[in-house]
Amino acid sequence: MSEKRILLASLLKPVNDTRMYGKLGLSLCKLPNTEIHIAGFSAPIPAEVPANLYFHPVFSFSRLSIKRFAAQHKYWLLLQSIKPDLLIVCTHELLLTSWLYCTKYKCKLIYDVQENYSLNLTAQDTYNPILKRILAKGIQSIETLTAPGITHFFLAEQSYAQELPFIGTNYTVLENKYKPAANYKPRQTPVQLKPGSIKLLYTGTISSIYGIFEAIAFADHWHRINPQVTLTIIGYCAHEPTLQKLKQAILNKPYITLIGGDRLVPHPDILQAIATHDIGLLPYQPNESTYRCIPTKLYEYMAYGLPILMQYNKPWDDILTAHKAGLSINFNNYTFKQLESDIYNSIFYNKSIPDSVFWDSEEINLLEQFTCILHGNENFK
Repeated sequence: MSEKRILLASLLKPVNDTRMYGKLGLSLCKLPNTEIHIAGFSAPIPAEVPANLYFHPVFSFSRLSIKRFAAQHKYWLLLQSIKPDLLIVCTHELLLTSWLYCTKYKCKLIYDVQENYSLNLTAQDTYNPILKRILAKGIQSIETLTAPGITHFFLAEQSYAQELPFIGTNYTVLENKYKPAANYKPRQTPVQLKPGSIKLLYTGTISSIYGIFEAIAFADHWHRINPQVTLTIIGYCAHEPTLQKLKQAILNKPYITLIGGDRLVPHPDILQAIATHDIGLLPYQPNESTYRCIPTKLYEYMAYGLPILMQYNKPWDDILTAHKAGLSINFNNYTFKQLESDIYNSIFYNKSIPDSVFWDSEEINLLEQFTCILHGNENFK
Protein backbone atom coordinates (compact mmCIF):
# COMPACT_ATOMS: atom_id res chain seq x y z
CA MET A 1 0.00 0.00 0.00
CA SER A 2 1.41 3.40 -0.99
CA GLU A 3 1.84 6.08 1.64
CA LYS A 4 -0.82 8.76 1.97
CA ARG A 5 0.32 12.33 2.37
CA ILE A 6 -1.55 14.45 4.93
CA LEU A 7 -0.84 18.19 5.05
CA LEU A 8 -1.84 20.38 8.00
CA ALA A 9 -1.65 24.08 7.22
CA SER A 10 -2.11 27.44 8.93
CA LEU A 11 -1.12 30.94 7.86
CA LEU A 12 -0.29 32.50 11.24
CA LYS A 13 0.15 29.53 13.57
CA PRO A 14 3.80 28.47 13.91
CA VAL A 15 4.86 25.08 12.61
CA ASN A 16 5.43 23.99 16.22
CA ASP A 17 1.91 25.04 17.26
CA THR A 18 0.52 23.06 20.18
CA ARG A 19 -2.65 21.97 18.36
CA MET A 20 -1.60 21.68 14.71
CA TYR A 21 1.72 19.94 15.45
CA GLY A 22 1.68 18.87 19.09
CA LYS A 23 -1.78 17.31 19.07
CA LEU A 24 -3.14 16.68 15.56
CA GLY A 25 0.22 16.19 13.82
CA LEU A 26 1.86 13.88 16.34
CA SER A 27 -1.32 11.85 16.77
CA LEU A 28 -1.70 11.37 13.01
CA CYS A 29 1.91 10.14 12.82
CA LYS A 30 0.65 6.97 14.49
CA LEU A 31 -1.38 6.05 11.41
CA PRO A 32 0.33 3.38 9.28
CA ASN A 33 1.55 4.20 5.77
CA THR A 34 1.25 7.96 6.12
CA GLU A 35 3.45 11.01 5.67
CA ILE A 36 2.49 14.00 7.83
CA HIS A 37 3.43 17.46 6.56
CA ILE A 38 2.97 20.65 8.59
CA ALA A 39 3.01 24.08 6.94
CA GLY A 40 2.86 27.25 8.98
CA PHE A 41 4.60 30.34 10.22
CA SER A 42 8.36 30.14 10.63
CA ALA A 43 9.39 28.91 14.10
CA PRO A 44 12.02 26.64 15.65
CA ILE A 45 11.68 23.06 14.45
CA PRO A 46 11.06 20.64 17.34
CA ALA A 47 13.73 18.06 18.03
CA GLU A 48 13.25 14.29 17.88
CA VAL A 49 10.12 14.24 15.73
CA PRO A 50 8.76 11.03 14.17
CA ALA A 51 10.45 9.94 10.96
CA ASN A 52 7.24 10.35 8.94
CA LEU A 53 6.69 14.01 9.92
CA TYR A 54 7.97 16.93 7.81
CA PHE A 55 7.92 20.68 8.49
CA HIS A 56 7.41 23.49 5.98
CA PRO A 57 7.94 26.89 7.72
CA VAL A 58 6.94 28.77 4.57
CA PHE A 59 5.29 31.87 6.05
CA SER A 60 7.18 34.76 7.63
CA PHE A 61 5.88 38.33 7.63
CA SER A 62 4.53 41.05 9.90
CA ARG A 63 0.77 40.97 10.32
CA LEU A 64 0.20 44.02 8.09
CA SER A 65 2.91 43.21 5.55
CA ILE A 66 2.26 42.89 1.82
CA LYS A 67 3.93 39.47 2.12
CA ARG A 68 0.79 38.27 3.91
CA PHE A 69 -1.16 38.63 0.67
CA ALA A 70 1.60 36.96 -1.35
CA ALA A 71 1.47 34.01 1.04
CA GLN A 72 -1.49 32.52 -0.85
CA HIS A 73 0.67 32.05 -3.96
CA LYS A 74 3.46 30.55 -1.89
CA TYR A 75 0.93 28.18 -0.33
CA TRP A 76 -0.41 27.16 -3.75
CA LEU A 77 3.12 26.28 -4.89
CA LEU A 78 3.61 24.23 -1.72
CA LEU A 79 0.41 22.29 -2.37
CA GLN A 80 1.57 21.44 -5.89
CA SER A 81 4.95 20.34 -4.52
CA ILE A 82 3.65 18.09 -1.73
CA LYS A 83 0.58 16.85 -3.62
CA PRO A 84 -1.34 15.86 -0.46
CA ASP A 85 -4.00 13.17 -0.50
CA LEU A 86 -5.71 14.84 2.42
CA LEU A 87 -5.51 18.45 3.51
CA ILE A 88 -6.34 19.75 7.01
CA VAL A 89 -6.82 23.52 7.02
CA CYS A 90 -6.38 25.05 10.46
CA THR A 91 -7.44 28.61 9.60
CA HIS A 92 -10.09 30.31 7.49
CA GLU A 93 -7.37 32.33 5.71
CA LEU A 94 -6.18 29.29 3.74
CA LEU A 95 -9.61 27.77 3.26
CA LEU A 96 -10.47 29.19 -0.16
CA THR A 97 -7.09 28.36 -1.73
CA SER A 98 -7.26 24.86 -0.24
CA TRP A 99 -10.78 24.33 -1.54
CA LEU A 100 -9.75 25.44 -5.03
CA TYR A 101 -6.82 23.02 -4.95
CA CYS A 102 -9.04 20.13 -3.85
CA THR A 103 -11.56 20.82 -6.63
CA LYS A 104 -8.76 20.67 -9.21
CA TYR A 105 -6.77 17.75 -7.84
CA LYS A 106 -7.64 14.46 -6.15
CA CYS A 107 -7.43 15.63 -2.55
CA LYS A 108 -9.87 15.56 0.37
CA LEU A 109 -10.35 18.57 2.60
CA ILE A 110 -10.87 18.77 6.37
CA TYR A 111 -11.51 22.08 8.13
CA ASP A 112 -10.20 22.25 11.68
CA VAL A 113 -12.45 24.93 13.18
CA GLN A 114 -10.36 26.37 16.00
CA GLU A 115 -12.44 29.50 16.54
CA ASN A 116 -15.76 31.05 15.60
CA TYR A 117 -13.88 33.70 13.67
CA SER A 118 -16.83 35.82 12.56
CA LEU A 119 -18.30 35.95 16.08
CA ASN A 120 -14.91 36.85 17.54
CA LEU A 121 -14.70 39.80 15.17
CA THR A 122 -18.17 41.16 15.87
CA ALA A 123 -18.18 40.55 19.63
CA GLN A 124 -14.68 41.84 20.40
CA ASP A 125 -13.20 45.31 19.97
CA THR A 126 -10.06 44.60 17.96
CA TYR A 127 -11.30 46.53 14.91
CA ASN A 128 -13.66 49.47 14.36
CA PRO A 129 -17.39 48.59 14.00
CA ILE A 130 -17.58 48.94 10.21
CA LEU A 131 -14.38 47.04 9.43
CA LYS A 132 -15.14 44.16 11.78
CA ARG A 133 -18.58 43.64 10.19
CA ILE A 134 -17.02 43.60 6.71
CA LEU A 135 -14.34 41.11 7.79
CA ALA A 136 -16.87 38.89 9.58
CA LYS A 137 -19.13 38.82 6.51
CA GLY A 138 -16.18 37.89 4.32
CA ILE A 139 -15.24 34.96 6.56
CA GLN A 140 -18.85 33.75 6.69
CA SER A 141 -19.04 33.86 2.89
CA ILE A 142 -15.86 31.82 2.43
CA GLU A 143 -16.87 29.21 5.03
CA THR A 144 -20.37 28.85 3.54
CA LEU A 145 -19.06 28.65 -0.04
CA THR A 146 -16.49 25.95 0.70
CA ALA A 147 -18.55 23.87 3.17
CA PRO A 148 -20.16 21.54 0.56
CA GLY A 149 -16.67 20.52 -0.61
CA ILE A 150 -15.33 19.73 2.84
CA THR A 151 -15.11 16.03 3.72
CA HIS A 152 -15.23 16.54 7.48
CA PHE A 153 -15.02 19.19 10.18
CA PHE A 154 -12.99 19.06 13.37
CA LEU A 155 -14.31 21.35 16.09
CA ALA A 156 -12.16 22.64 18.95
CA GLU A 157 -15.38 23.46 20.86
CA GLN A 158 -18.66 21.59 21.10
CA SER A 159 -20.53 24.91 20.90
CA TYR A 160 -19.38 25.52 17.31
CA ALA A 161 -21.80 22.83 16.10
CA GLN A 162 -24.70 25.07 17.19
CA GLU A 163 -23.09 28.43 16.37
CA LEU A 164 -21.96 27.68 12.79
CA PRO A 165 -24.80 26.47 10.52
CA PHE A 166 -22.47 25.56 7.62
CA ILE A 167 -21.06 22.62 9.61
CA GLY A 168 -24.19 20.50 9.59
CA THR A 169 -23.76 17.06 11.18
CA ASN A 170 -20.49 16.03 9.55
CA TYR A 171 -18.10 16.82 12.40
CA THR A 172 -15.94 15.46 15.22
CA VAL A 173 -15.30 17.46 18.39
CA LEU A 174 -11.60 17.48 19.30
CA GLU A 175 -11.24 19.71 22.34
CA ASN A 176 -7.95 21.41 23.17
CA LYS A 177 -7.15 19.14 26.08
CA TYR A 178 -3.64 18.80 27.44
CA LYS A 179 -1.11 16.51 25.82
CA PRO A 180 1.70 15.89 28.34
CA ALA A 181 5.16 17.09 27.41
CA ALA A 182 8.18 14.80 27.78
CA ASN A 183 9.13 16.43 31.09
CA TYR A 184 5.56 16.61 32.41
CA LYS A 185 5.49 16.48 36.20
CA PRO A 186 2.29 17.55 37.94
CA ARG A 187 1.96 18.65 41.55
CA GLN A 188 1.27 16.15 44.24
CA THR A 189 -2.42 16.14 45.08
CA PRO A 190 -4.40 17.13 47.01
CA VAL A 191 -3.17 20.75 47.03
CA GLN A 192 -3.63 23.16 49.94
CA LEU A 193 -2.19 26.68 49.92
CA LYS A 194 -0.69 28.25 53.02
CA PRO A 195 -0.43 31.95 53.95
CA GLY A 196 2.85 33.51 52.90
CA SER A 197 4.48 33.62 49.50
CA ILE A 198 1.84 33.31 46.74
CA LYS A 199 2.81 33.35 43.07
CA LEU A 200 -0.09 34.28 40.79
CA LEU A 201 0.00 33.44 37.07
CA TYR A 202 -1.64 34.74 33.89
CA THR A 203 -0.72 32.84 30.71
CA GLY A 204 -1.45 32.88 27.00
CA THR A 205 -3.06 35.58 24.89
CA ILE A 206 -2.84 38.96 26.58
CA SER A 207 -5.99 40.99 25.97
CA SER A 208 -8.59 43.01 27.81
CA ILE A 209 -11.32 40.49 27.02
CA TYR A 210 -9.28 37.74 28.71
CA GLY A 211 -9.04 39.92 31.80
CA ILE A 212 -5.43 41.06 31.86
CA PHE A 213 -6.28 44.29 33.69
CA GLU A 214 -8.51 42.48 36.18
CA ALA A 215 -5.58 40.14 36.87
CA ILE A 216 -3.35 43.13 37.58
CA ALA A 217 -5.96 44.78 39.82
CA PHE A 218 -6.38 41.53 41.75
CA ALA A 219 -2.62 41.18 42.24
CA ASP A 220 -2.38 44.82 43.34
CA HIS A 221 -5.10 44.27 45.94
CA TRP A 222 -3.60 41.12 47.40
CA HIS A 223 -0.05 42.51 47.33
CA ARG A 224 -1.11 45.50 49.43
CA ILE A 225 -2.34 43.05 52.08
CA ASN A 226 0.47 40.51 51.62
CA PRO A 227 3.72 41.89 50.12
CA GLN A 228 4.81 38.31 49.34
CA VAL A 229 2.17 38.05 46.60
CA THR A 230 3.55 38.34 43.05
CA LEU A 231 2.09 38.06 39.55
CA THR A 232 3.72 36.66 36.42
CA ILE A 233 2.19 37.53 33.05
CA ILE A 234 3.55 35.28 30.31
CA GLY A 235 2.18 35.40 26.78
CA TYR A 236 1.78 37.45 23.63
CA CYS A 237 -0.22 40.63 22.99
CA ALA A 238 -1.08 41.30 19.34
CA HIS A 239 -2.91 44.58 20.05
CA GLU A 240 -0.38 47.39 20.45
CA PRO A 241 -2.66 49.79 22.41
CA THR A 242 -3.41 47.02 24.92
CA LEU A 243 0.29 46.23 25.26
CA GLN A 244 1.15 49.88 25.95
CA LYS A 245 -1.67 50.12 28.49
CA LEU A 246 -0.37 46.95 30.14
CA LYS A 247 3.18 48.28 30.39
CA GLN A 248 1.89 51.47 31.94
CA ALA A 249 -0.26 49.50 34.42
CA ILE A 250 2.72 47.50 35.73
CA LEU A 251 5.21 50.37 35.71
CA ASN A 252 7.07 50.64 39.04
CA LYS A 253 5.49 47.41 40.27
CA PRO A 254 8.43 45.02 40.79
CA TYR A 255 6.04 42.33 42.08
CA ILE A 256 4.56 42.00 38.57
CA THR A 257 6.71 40.39 35.85
CA LEU A 258 5.89 40.47 32.12
CA ILE A 259 7.41 37.74 29.94
CA GLY A 260 6.75 38.08 26.22
CA GLY A 261 4.29 40.85 25.52
CA ASP A 262 5.55 41.91 22.09
CA ARG A 263 6.85 38.45 21.17
CA LEU A 264 5.60 34.89 21.14
CA VAL A 265 6.66 32.82 24.13
CA PRO A 266 7.65 29.16 23.56
CA HIS A 267 4.96 26.90 24.95
CA PRO A 268 7.42 24.89 27.11
CA ASP A 269 8.20 28.15 28.94
CA ILE A 270 4.52 28.63 29.68
CA LEU A 271 4.19 25.06 30.95
CA GLN A 272 7.21 25.60 33.19
CA ALA A 273 5.50 28.66 34.67
CA ILE A 274 2.32 26.64 35.27
CA ALA A 275 4.35 24.02 37.10
CA THR A 276 6.08 26.55 39.38
CA HIS A 277 3.32 28.99 40.39
CA ASP A 278 0.65 28.71 43.07
CA ILE A 279 -2.58 30.05 41.53
CA GLY A 280 -3.66 30.38 37.91
CA LEU A 281 -5.88 33.36 37.08
CA LEU A 282 -8.57 33.14 34.40
CA PRO A 283 -10.34 36.49 34.76
CA TYR A 284 -12.17 36.29 31.40
CA GLN A 285 -14.61 39.15 30.98
CA PRO A 286 -18.18 38.24 29.96
CA ASN A 287 -18.40 38.15 26.19
CA GLU A 288 -20.52 36.27 23.68
CA SER A 289 -17.43 34.97 21.89
CA THR A 290 -16.03 33.15 24.95
CA TYR A 291 -18.71 32.11 27.40
CA ARG A 292 -19.61 28.87 25.58
CA CYS A 293 -15.95 27.89 25.05
CA ILE A 294 -13.66 25.99 27.42
CA PRO A 295 -10.32 27.84 27.69
CA THR A 296 -7.34 25.71 26.70
CA LYS A 297 -5.42 27.03 29.70
CA LEU A 298 -8.10 25.58 31.98
CA TYR A 299 -7.11 22.09 30.83
CA GLU A 300 -3.41 22.98 31.16
CA TYR A 301 -3.77 24.35 34.68
CA MET A 302 -5.77 21.32 35.79
CA ALA A 303 -3.29 18.90 34.21
CA TYR A 304 -0.58 20.35 36.44
CA GLY A 305 -2.79 20.45 39.54
CA LEU A 306 -2.64 24.25 39.65
CA PRO A 307 -5.38 25.83 41.81
CA ILE A 308 -7.49 28.21 39.72
CA LEU A 309 -9.32 31.47 40.29
CA MET A 310 -11.75 31.90 37.39
CA GLN A 311 -14.41 34.40 36.41
CA TYR A 312 -17.76 32.78 37.15
CA ASN A 313 -19.40 31.15 34.14
CA LYS A 314 -21.57 28.11 34.68
CA PRO A 315 -19.88 25.70 32.19
CA TRP A 316 -16.48 26.56 33.67
CA ASP A 317 -17.73 26.48 37.24
CA ASP A 318 -19.20 23.02 36.67
CA ILE A 319 -15.72 21.75 35.74
CA LEU A 320 -14.01 23.46 38.68
CA THR A 321 -16.59 22.21 41.16
CA ALA A 322 -16.62 18.63 39.88
CA HIS A 323 -12.86 18.27 40.35
CA LYS A 324 -12.25 20.75 43.20
CA ALA A 325 -9.85 22.52 40.83
CA GLY A 326 -10.44 26.08 41.98
CA LEU A 327 -12.88 28.83 42.83
CA SER A 328 -15.18 30.95 40.69
CA ILE A 329 -15.48 34.64 41.51
CA ASN A 330 -16.55 37.92 39.96
CA PHE A 331 -13.24 39.70 39.43
CA ASN A 332 -15.08 43.03 39.36
CA ASN A 333 -16.98 42.50 42.62
CA TYR A 334 -15.66 40.33 45.43
CA THR A 335 -15.05 40.49 49.17
CA PHE A 336 -11.33 39.98 49.50
CA LYS A 337 -11.14 38.81 53.11
CA GLN A 338 -13.74 36.11 52.46
CA LEU A 339 -12.01 35.07 49.23
CA GLU A 340 -8.62 34.84 50.92
CA SER A 341 -10.15 32.69 53.65
CA ASP A 342 -11.79 30.43 51.03
CA ILE A 343 -8.47 30.01 49.22
CA TYR A 344 -6.55 28.98 52.33
CA ASN A 345 -9.31 26.72 53.63
CA SER A 346 -9.89 24.87 50.35
CA ILE A 347 -8.37 21.50 49.49
CA PHE A 348 -7.87 21.40 45.72
CA TYR A 349 -7.78 18.25 43.57
CA ASN A 350 -8.81 16.09 46.50
CA LYS A 351 -9.50 13.21 44.10
CA SER A 352 -6.30 13.70 42.07
CA ILE A 353 -6.00 15.17 38.58
CA PRO A 354 -8.91 14.04 36.36
CA ASP A 355 -8.21 11.96 33.25
CA SER A 356 -10.79 14.05 31.35
CA VAL A 357 -8.38 16.98 30.92
CA PHE A 358 -5.91 15.00 28.79
CA TRP A 359 -5.69 14.64 25.00
CA ASP A 360 -5.79 10.81 25.03
CA SER A 361 -9.56 10.60 24.52
CA GLU A 362 -9.43 13.16 21.71
CA GLU A 363 -6.65 11.23 19.99
CA ILE A 364 -8.80 8.10 19.95
CA ASN A 365 -11.61 10.04 18.24
CA LEU A 366 -9.17 11.57 15.77
CA LEU A 367 -7.59 8.27 14.71
CA GLU A 368 -10.96 6.54 14.46
CA GLN A 369 -12.23 9.25 12.15
CA PHE A 370 -9.14 9.10 9.96
CA THR A 371 -9.41 5.33 9.73
CA CYS A 372 -12.89 5.81 8.30
CA ILE A 373 -11.74 8.48 5.86
CA LEU A 374 -8.57 6.72 4.70
CA HIS A 375 -9.80 3.13 4.63
CA GLY A 376 -13.57 3.17 4.96
CA ASN A 377 -16.40 4.10 2.60
CA GLU A 378 -14.56 7.29 1.66
CA ASN A 379 -11.28 5.52 0.95
CA PHE A 380 -8.96 7.27 -1.50
CA LYS A 381 -9.19 5.81 -4.96
